[in-house]
This record gives sequence, structure tokens and C-alpha cells, in this order.
Amino acid sequence: VRKFSLMMAQAPHVPRYATFPQEGNWAELESCRDMRPTYQHLLEIARLDKEYELKRIVPTVGRSSQVFLGTKRGEAKGKQGPPRTVFAHTITHSLKMSADDAEGWMDWPESLVLSAADELERARLNADIGSKPNSYIFTHFNSLVDLEPSVVVERLESFMNRFVAKHGNRLQKSKVDEIVVKLGIGSVSRGRTHTLRLTASSMTGEYLKTTSCFEQVDSLTGRPARWLDTRTGGDLGKEDPVVGRMQVKRSTARAAGSTYAPEFLGMIKVELIKKWSVYRQAGGKAEVPANLFSSVELVRGTDGELEESRRLPGQNSVGVLAWRCTLATPEYPGGRDIVLIANDVTFEAGSFGVAEDEVFQKASEYARKRGLPRIHIACNSGARVGLAEELKEFVKAKWSDPSDPSKGFDFLYLDAADYNRFPEGTVVARETTVEGKKVFALDAIIGEGLKSTAGGIGVENLKGSGLIAGETARAYNEVFTLSYVTGRSVGIGAYLNRLGQRVIQMVNGPMILTGFGALNKLLGKNVYTSQDQLGGPQVMVPNGVTHKLVQSDQEGVGAILDWLSFTPKTAWDCSPVLDALDPPEREVGFLPSKVPYDPRHMLAGTRSPDGEWLSGFFDEGSFQEYLEGWGRSVIVGRAKLGGVPMGVIAVETRNVERRVPAAPATPASQEVIEPQAGQVWFPDSAHKTATALRDFNRGENLPVMIFANWRGFSGGTRDMYQEVLKFGAQIVDALVDYKHPVFVYIPPGGELRGGSWVVIDPTINPSQMEMYADVDSRGGILEPAGIVEVKFRKPQQVELMHRLDPELQSLDALLESSGAAEVGGADAADIEGKILAREAKLAPIYTQIACEFADLHDRTGRMEAKGVIRKGLQWRKARAYFYWRVRRRLLEHEAIRRVQEADGELSEAGAKALVAGWMPGGDDDKAVVAAAAGASLDAQVEAVRVEALKRRLKSLYVQLPEGERASAQP
Repeated sequence: VRKFSLMMAQAPHVPRYATFPQEGNWAELESCRDMRPTYQHLLEIARLDKEYELKRIVPTVGRSSQVFLGTKRGEAKGKQGPPRTVFAHTITHSLKMSADDAEGWMDWPESLVLSAADELERARLNADIGSKPNSYIFTHFNSLVDLEPSVVVERLESFMNRFVAKHGNRLQKSKVDEIVVKLGIGSVSRGRTHTLRLTASSMTGEYLKTTSCFEQVDSLTGRPARWLDTRTGGDLGKEDPVVGRMQVKRSTARAAGSTYAPEFLGMIKVELIKKWSVYRQAGGKAEVPANLFSSVELVRGTDGELEESRRLPGQNSVGVLAWRCTLATPEYPGGRDIVLIANDVTFEAGSFGVAEDEVFQKASEYARKRGLPRIHIACNSGARVGLAEELKEFVKAKWSDPSDPSKGFDFLYLDAADYNRFPEGTVVARETTVEGKKVFALDAIIGEGLKSTAGGIGVENLKGSGLIAGETARAYNEVFTLSYVTGRSVGIGAYLNRLGQRVIQMVNGPMILTGFGALNKLLGKNVYTSQDQLGGPQVMVPNGVTHKLVQSDQEGVGAILDWLSFTPKTAWDCSPVLDALDPPEREVGFLPSKVPYDPRHMLAGTRSPDGEWLSGFFDEGSFQEYLEGWGRSVIVGRAKLGGVPMGVIAVETRNVERRVPAAPATPASQEVIEPQAGQVWFPDSAHKTATALRDFNRGENLPVMIFANWRGFSGGTRDMYQEVLKFGAQIVDALVDYKHPVFVYIPPGGELRGGSWVVIDPTINPSQMEMYADVDSRGGILEPAGIVEVKFRKPQQVELMHRLDPELQSLDALLESSGAAEVGGADAADIEGKILAREAKLAPIYTQIACEFADLHDRTGRMEAKGVIRKGLQWRKARAYFYWRVRRRLLEHEAIRRVQEADGELSEAGAKALVAGWMPGGDDDKAVVAAAAGASLDAQVEAVRVEALKRRLKSLYVQLPEGERASAQP
């Protein structure tokens, strides 16, 4: 007898149960009170009770669910208290999985696991639990599945991967570290042949990594005893193969508002599954690769250089981790590499010491040399600061007056014995005497050879901060750089994010230069109450540091992959072209107008009030807006045109507001709300435009579509003071430096005038820029009303009236005849009065005529005739036109790059002329693309390379002295 169970009837209520196990000296197992005896075994409560002190959480909603709060037995409490976990265990007696139904069966297990997640969320409302403990879900399907074990394993793994991808945000919020699904394989006639245990676990460091094993039970107790690998059959041991040692590290990272760094690898895989699912559902033709994600850690070798390592997570002795990751994305099914650099916030609070700076610099340099995207996962506390802790208990003070310490001290010193106990280089000191004893007065503390200073504690860390600051600035200029701020980022950590330019910020990840407590001490009063006041989203989104705001780390990883979908494999490649899921030659449904509208509808599409879908210019669902909260009179983002990634700049036609918050340190300050008109460049929106162009150009290699609809720059006193002139000039600088195709298009109902035309005119960079205008757009120096005030004033309008209006012509004739007949002055005055009245009546309509006359000078026909635009377009057909145009330009761009690479002395114009001769088709972009698709330029490029090589060899030969030329012959 190993267990005694007691059932106590209490009709008409449900019976009560109590369990007394032998291994507990027959004391009641309180965690199983009022639980049916079979449930304890099926829900594996006894196994939990061995490792955790369990407190049952009641009531639960599900009749087949139990929730426990477990405190790990024998664990040190630590700063965060004893490690605790919330366990949600549930059981069901049905699971229908047939050979014919590959996916439909997933609905029931999904709802069951979600019900366990519901129990966890309800349990956290209990004051004894709260939000800190980690979570664990166990689901037991106490039924038999009559399929081959390998089929069941494959299907369950597919289910688990999809479930985690679909509900990742919720699982992360509930801090779920493990999900275990247990079921039997067999039939009624054959009995149970296998017990399968599928686990999605973060215990090994990777986020909810899926593993599976066959479970063997103890023949005596019926409890799980051994686990065998489902693929190899290898023995995984007597301990549960998914129980790890990462719980403390994850808890520490979560306490800092972040996620343990290695778990981001698993999150990337989860998001890749989601991206492929969306791609396939949209009609994508590429097959999902078998291996979506792999990674190898980059660690410092004995020579200080990076080398690859397959070590387990948590073994690092440096607070910066780096990986080279290979991602199979819809854009690159064969895989693309990125370099991921992450702060380990569980190591010295993620601070940067000398070793961290070196790993960061080496990893970033590794990415630069290979042209790989460099992603930084930021959660740190800035440069590491410290003191020589070992000296504290030995240092003494030489008092100015030993009897009165309030008079101060002369210097700090060490006794001779204490001075000699430390290695040479610990301090800089001079020998002197105190009370007749030889001592060493301290001039400086170096800390050489001390444990407390091994990682750097001061200026050496600042030097390292400078090293990685410079490296990050270089990386932005050479490769794609992106920072994801998952938790606090302090000092140099905040600067690294800004130096990398592109920033995704999680709502709980402030970027600050110093903590609010230190600022309060500096100000002498409690002004700030949180880090968010200094660098939270409410600060960093409106000021343009943050490009994208996300609510969770899982969403943040999704945003990283979204951004990568627009970037090339390396910094030297063209942007990736995905197969067109939205027909490139379809018409554009949404029609812009002169009435203010949301330009996002023009880009992405929208639904009309009656529910009809009005398609936008770009592929449906592809537009991603960035820098949304800054410079709101301009919209920037990235989108796809027939699968071709493009940078996008558009103009807000509606009025917006710019909010400047009050300064908490200045009680008299108030929030300022500045109205900003639509179709106008203000200092912030001009700066935003220049910033977007630099980002598109560096590392992303994107062709750009500028929907130009500006009336000009705002040139008021405040705007001039806020440097609108400087930022407008930066737009020109960015375009001059742009290395990829740029298309400027004035949309229907849009206008481009004055200085706003000047800063985006194609002559700024004629090799890359082209300008187009819709047939219903306008362009000119001034708006018609403005130019009429200067060039078609009232006297000229009156002159026009008298030339065109029959009534005025009649009155003019009467006035003239009255003067000739010498009629009395009263009649002439009467006629003049009638003329003035007629002129006043006609003035409004003739002002319109004058404006219409001026407007005729701004039409597309004149722009095209003057050669300032390449072509006038019709909006409905513009998508198809630009699709083929950008495809052609990209093909030519790549060919020109290859030619110049083959012959470094060849100018861009010369290379362009060569390529033009190789690509037949003339002005028909579609024909050129079609011809180029079936042709290879390898032979032509090789011929250019050979000619260039021969030319260089001849040049070198001629430079040799005549006497040496014979020796140079082959």
C-alpha cells in the first residue's frame, strides 16, 4: 500500500476527498484535498510536490483544471524572493486525430491550452500571486490516438509551433515558460503502445523551443521514470529532460522589464512561422523550408577574436552576447544571415565594461565586414561604474584635528601592512607618517589586480564606450543597423540606439542619459517620478528617436522581421523582390482629391463608408509606417509595389498639432500646442524627410517613391528659429548622396510649389531621380491666388472685363459718346457709376478667371513641355506604370554596379551607356524587363573585366624602365 484515499459523502453536495501517501509518513497531501484520486496521478501532482512547496489556488473555472502556486524547494531566496511558479494542469478524455484530418483536429487542443492560460490569468488576480511568478501549463489528453508515432509527433510539433506563433504575446504576458502536452498512442484493441510528451520550453534558454520524447513509467508506481528521444530513441535520462536552470535568469530579466537575451532566438523562430503562414495564406508560391532558423553564438577566443560556439545558454562571463543567425524568410527561402547583439541584463545589470565593449565592437565589425544586417537588443544600465571594494575596509583618514573630526581631514592613507597586502599597481601612494608611524598617503586608486575592478569601473569603461559609439556610427554608414529597446537603456546604451538610427522601442523600455533619482538629487527636490518621464515612449516617439513602438517583446521581434523584409541580404545587394501577391497591373481604387484626406488610404487602401474596398497604390497589407509620432505633417514608411520593396514619403493634407510638453523641473512651464497646416514642410517634418532618405539609402538600398504634395516651407519666425532652413537643405544633401532610384510623383489634386519643388527637383541627382505628375496635379512657384496678386492685379482684371463684357462695352460706348456730344456732367457721372457697379459685380468672377488663367500655367502639359517632368500619368494606371519602371531601373542599377565593379575606372555615365546597349526594348519598360528576365549579362560583364585588366596591365608595362620590360614578358 503506497497511498490511502478517503472519500467523505456529504449529500446532496459533491463528495470530499483526502489523500495520505506513504512517502509522506501517511500525512495528508493537502495539495490534493478534494481532488479525485485518479486526478493526482493523471495531472502529475505528486511529481510537482517533490520539487515544489505547493499551494492550491481555488476555485478554478474548469472542472478538469487545477492551479497551484509552487515555491522551489531548497532554493535560496535571492533579491526577488524565493523563485515561484504558477502551475495550470488540465485534463481531457477526448482527442480526435485521424489520418485524413491533418489540421482540423487542432481546434480542440488549442481551446484546451487556452483555457489553461485563462486559469493562469485569473490566478494572477490573487493577491498572493500577482504578476511576478513564472508560469507552466500541463495538458493531459487521456485518450488514445491510433496513428503512427512519427505522424503524431510531426502533427503535435506543428500544432505547438503554430500555437506559440499565434498566441505568443499572450503567453509572454502570462510569463509562460513551459507548455507540456501529454497523450497516448495506440488503440482499444492493442492498448497503449507509446506515451508521447511534447514540450515547448524556455528552460534551456531558447524561447518555447519545441521538443518531444516518449515516456516510460515505473512498473511499480506508474509514474514517469525515463524519457526517450522520439527521433533517435536515445535515453534522455531519469530526470525530466525539459527541467533547466534558467528560471532565475528569466526572472531577473523580467524584473528589469525585458526578456532573457537567448530567448529572443526562439521568438525569431516563432515569428518566422507566423510570417510564412501569412505569406502562404496570401497565395505565396514558395514552399516553407524545413529549417526556418538556426544560430551560432559568437564568443571571444583566446586571441581576442570572435569564434563560433555551440555552448548552452547561461554560460557567458561577459554581459554582451552575439549570434550569427540564419533566417529562412519568404523573401529569402534559402536563408539570410544577420548578426544579433544583445545585452544580458542578468549579468552585472547589463552594464558595459571593457570586455562587453570589446565583444560588442568585434561583433559589429564582424557584421560590417560581411555586409550583414546588425540588430542590437538593448537592455542595459550604461557604462559600468564601481569602486575598489577590497580597499574599503583598510583605508583610513588623517584627521586635521583628531579630537574634532568636524574640522575635516588632510588625506586618506593605508598602513604599511595594509599597503603591502595588495599587489603592485593597486594604488599610487607616497610614503609619510601619521602619529609617528609609516603610512602611505593615497594619491590615486588604480585597482590593478583586484577582483572588484576586473571588468572596469571608470574611465576605462568610458574609453570602451567611445569605441562602440564610433563603431556603431560606422556600421550605420555601411550596413543595415537596427536597435530594439526591450528594457531600460542608459547612457552609452541610449546613445548606441540613436547612433544606429533605426529604433524600435517597447513601451517599458525607456532610453535615458541618467536616472530620475540622480536628476532629483541634482535639482534638490523630487521633480521626476519615473524613467518614462525622461525617455519613455511619450518622449522618444514625438522627438523622432523611436521609429516604431510595440507593446511586447514578441511584437517587437515581429517588427524586426517586418523591417528586415524590406532589406537586402547584404549591404551590397539589391533589395529583395518577392513574387507579386497583389497584381501589379491592377488599377488603384482610392482616388486622392483636393479635399483633405488621410494619405495612408492612398498608400494602403481603405474601405468606403458602404463597405467597398478601395485599393491603395502599394500591395495590400504591405505598407509599414515609421516615425509616426514625429513630424506628423509628413508620412514615411516602407511598402511593396508588386513585391518590390520601396521607401515611401507622402504628405499629410490635413491640419495636425505638435505638442511640446511642460518641463517638470520648471513649475511655471506649460504644455504648448502648435497647429501645423497640411501640405507644408515644418522644421520637424523636413528633418523627418531627410532622416528617412538617409535610412532608405544606407543598408536598405531601397528605391524611393515620393508623393509630392507640398505648397512650400513654413517660414515664420519660430520656424526659422527652429532651423527649418537647415533641415530643408538636409533633404537636398540626402538626395545628392542617394545611390538608388528615386521617383517623385505629384498625385491627383496635389501641388508642388516654390522651395518644396526645388529641394526634390531631379536635377539634384539626375542619374537617380525622375519626376512625374498626375494629369490632375499642379506645379509652380506660387499658387494661382498668389501670383494673381502680383501678375494679374485688379487693374488688369478690370481691363479684361471691359474687353469681354458686352454690358461694360455698351456703357463704355455711351460714356464715350456722351463726352463727344458734350452731354451734361450729370449724365456722364451716372454712366460712370453704372460702370463701377458693373465692375464690382463682375469682380469675383473675373478674379476666378484670373486664377484660372494663372492655373493653366501650372498644368501637367506645361510641365511636360518644359521638360521638368518625365511624363504625365493617370492615377488609376500609375501603379502599373511605376511597377515596370522600378523593375527596369533596378535591373539597370544592378547591371551598372556589376560593370563598375568589373572596371573601377569606368564612370557611371559610361557604364550606363554600355548597359543601355545591352538591354533592348527602348522606352517600353515592360518589354525591357521581359527581355532581361531571360538574358544573362555575364559574358558582357566578363568582357568589360578583361578589357579593364588588359588596360591596367599595359599601363603598368609602359611605366617600367625600358631595360626591365623584357623581364616582365611571360
